[in-house]
Amino acid sequence: MSNDVSRIESPITMRGYLLCGFAAFGGILFGYDSGYINGVLGMDFFKKEFGRAVDISVDPSGYNIHVWEKSLITSILSAGTFFGALFGGNLADWIGRRLSIIIACFIFSIGVALQVASTAVGLLVGGRIIAGFGVGLVSAIVIMYMSEIAPKAVRGAIVAGYQWAITLGLLLAACVNQATHNWDTHASYRVPIAIQFVWAFILATGLFFLPESPRWYVKQGRHEEAATALARLRGQPASSDYIKDELAEIQANFEYEMSISQAGWADCFKGLGPSGNFRRVLIGVFLQMFQQLTGVNFIFYYGTTFFQTSGIKNAFLISLITNLVNVITTPIAFWGVEKMGRRKLLLIGAIVMLVCEFIVGAVGTALPGSQAASTCLVVFVCFYIFGFATTWGPSAWIIIGELYPLPIRAKGVALATASNWLWNFVLGYVTPYMVDPTEGNLGAKVFFVWGTTCVGCFLFAYFFVPETKGLSLEQVDRMLEETTPRTSSKWVPHETYAHRAEKKQMEA
Repeated sequence: MSNDVSRIESPITMRGYLLCGFAAFGGILFGYDSGYINGVLGMDFFKKEFGRAVDISVDPSGYNIHVWEKSLITSILSAGTFFGALFGGNLADWIGRRLSIIIACFIFSIGVALQVASTAVGLLVGGRIIAGFGVGLVSAIVIMYMSEIAPKAVRGAIVAGYQWAITLGLLLAACVNQATHNWDTHASYRVPIAIQFVWAFILATGLFFLPESPRWYVKQGRHEEAATALARLRGQPASSDYIKDELAEIQANFEYEMSISQAGWADCFKGLGPSGNFRRVLIGVFLQMFQQLTGVNFIFYYGTTFFQTSGIKNAFLISLITNLVNVITTPIAFWGVEKMGRRKLLLIGAIVMLVCEFIVGAVGTALPGSQAASTCLVVFVCFYIFGFATTWGPSAWIIIGELYPLPIRAKGVALATASNWLWNFVLGYVTPYMVDPTEGNLGAKVFFVWGTTCVGCFLFAYFFVPETKGLSLEQVDRMLEETTPRTSSKWVPHETYAHRAEKKQMEA
């Protein structure tokens, strides 16, 4: 068996890139479902239908929704996604990555149907928790599926496409909300909700035509099917030496990992050494936690209502602009993650975000209600979103797809994704109490909180996150064994797992 580390991955055709990239469409479900509620909560008809009458000094529409109801409606989606993400690990190992995503789209559609039919908070909340379960499944499994089928040279860029799809979903939700928010009928909120059926249909239909992950087939011992799937993804014949060498490397790595650990949930919590499973799980869990603690979802969940209470006119338009910035700047990460690396982007992004947030907090606190404070809020929130969209947004998802060995990959990604949704839920629930005029009323001071958490983001990335750029998923395992996070970017592959296994057999 060759020890040429350049032969562990087959060349790939444009058709192969398109096959790998389509799965990123799953991010649309995530982004749109997260984003539509931002505008819907600010619609006058929605407040009248789901809220209560209040003095116009409280809300110009004469109606408002209780803080606890607003908090519950927004955050309950993340409760569903938390459990969906956790269950996704077992489901993806049991029936495969591809079929699991298709089933998730069906569950998501049931939740959407309940939301469309709702005229009271109870049914709306029930629909959002079921839809959330489906989104949780999609968010955990799509990342793993994309990481397993994408070629190493552009894996970061392709997985970053998932984050871009999230931003597109957020933008589409903002556009639809902008179009319907003045309608004085049930359609004002039902149209934005019902459009989600389209995204689920496109993703589920498209996946019928995509191959299963070759690495899942290897894990199941179905090597002929693994070769066929790999050949489709790379645009090469199954008899090609490139396909044989890549498959041999995947098999050898899986056999090596299984020789030192197993694939159960308990194995996720064993080993705190440089390449230990538990250490990897902790890195993924905390990485996703800190991604949420950047505070970006405060803008995407509550931006419209926060801008309204901050005295900014055209709050819906400003919300649309922030989403547009998110969409336009995220593709910069396609270049950045492969040129600069994941780790460096995390460090740069944390610095950019904390500077912007402290500026917004300082100006808003010193000059509350002024035109200068409003202008500063809009401008530096846009810079802040740029900092997130090009760094922490995509990089956190890329790294968790690359970090885990094949035996526990599905469960590791599930735990990391569940962490994202757990903190999404926590922050979605407590934020209204922090900023609502009748509760904490922090106003611009809330940005001091997000600025402080971004300091934590920088420290975590510096001390714990390794560089995985340009490595196959199998090479990431070896890199973690031989380096520390601060030296990982200098590591160079020097031996294949297939050659290592062959040497052991000869010695035996």
